[in-house]
Amino acid sequence: MILYSVTINVEDSIHDEWLDWMQNEHIPEVMATGCFYESIIFRVVSPETEEGTTYCIQYYAEDILDYEKYQIEHAAIMQIKHKDKYGKKFTAARTVMEKLENDLS
Repeated sequence: MILYSVTINVEDSIHDEWLDWMQNEHIPEVMATGCFYESIIFRVVSPETEEGTTYCIQYYAEDILDYEKYQIEHAAIMQIKHKDKYGKKFTAARTVMEKLENDLS
């Protein structure tokens, strides 16, 4: 399993519109690519940020090939749409993680 995690800090001036857009347009559009089988959105509660609100959106892919397909065929388009809509009113950081087979749970 591959976890693609996108952490975004959003300015207060766009917060409500941004959250609605993410939940009703952007995340469903990412999921419609077929590269991920699940997504979850979290609001980061700790550490608290001095400005804005921080969210972590997690996308789960079966394997690295599905993630790479997303990166090659879709990621740039999705990121451009986000930047075009909200300009410099957010910051984003992305990480990719692989689940180990000997899960400790």
